[in-house]
Amino acid sequence: MDVAGKVAVVTGAASGMGLAMASTFARAGMKIVLADIEAEPLDEVVRDLNSGGHEAIGVLTDVSKLEEVKNLADRTLSHFGAAHVLCNNAGVGLGAPVGGTSMADWKWTLGIDLWGPIYGVETFLPIMEKQGEGHINSTASMAGLYAGASLGAYNVAKHGVVALMTSLERDLRWQNSNVHASVLCPGPINTNIVDSERNREQDDAANHVASEQGDKFWNFLTRTLAEGMDPAEVGPMVLDAVLNSKFWILTHPEMAAVTMRQHQSMIETQELTR
Repeated sequence: MDVAGKVAVVTGAASGMGLAMASTFARAGMKIVLADIEAEPLDEVVRDLNSGGHEAIGVLTDVSKLEEVKNLADRTLSHFGAAHVLCNNAGVGLGAPVGGTSMADWKWTLGIDLWGPIYGVETFLPIMEKQGEGHINSTASMAGLYAGASLGAYNVAKHGVVALMTSLERDLRWQNSNVHASVLCPGPINTNIVDSERNREQDDAANHVASEQGDKFWNFLTRTLAEGMDPAEVGPMVLDAVLNSKFWILTHPEMAAVTMRQHQSMIETQELTR
């Protein structure tokens, strides 16, 4: 898909991988719609892009709410008249074992990490099909391919995103569509997802059930991500998938070996790998 002059919509675009995608698309000659739940960082990024000679607007958006995703689409069409690329990237996470995850934690995580992409596909797919071209990418995780301990709600959400995008791409192929889908499964990336509860309503966050297991894992994950890949490296990977209709985007392909061992064990011993 040729992207020059086309329109890209990126959620979670004020920081991390979303910012990297938006910046990469802008440098490729695209017009950008940046969506985020944080107003000040969003405004700052839009100003930076515009001052750099790029066409960009920001739309304050909570992706867990369908009406706000629809508003994002309306604003995109009213300003630019089209939406050629959608990156469902906004995401949150918290550490907790399945048995120690509150209902509030389940709803918050799944609302953003899974329902956000579902709402994005529901809203933007008809626009792209009417245009006759488009590409939808959603950010999952290696956790969407291998469910480790202490990330129950996050694992469930990200497995759902992988299933959503896999199903979508196969549906589109069956229809011989010019719209394509891809899924981003990053490994350790140096983003601020470990601080994602900063955007959570205080009363809702108070329902999070702290546990020694969850806290220990979260501290480990915080250290790991701090040493992770620069998110700026992720943007070109997503652009490459859009340009060349690639489906799987793995920032750390060597980590796929863990998933392959799990599949092999499934066949050979029917035991769950550690």
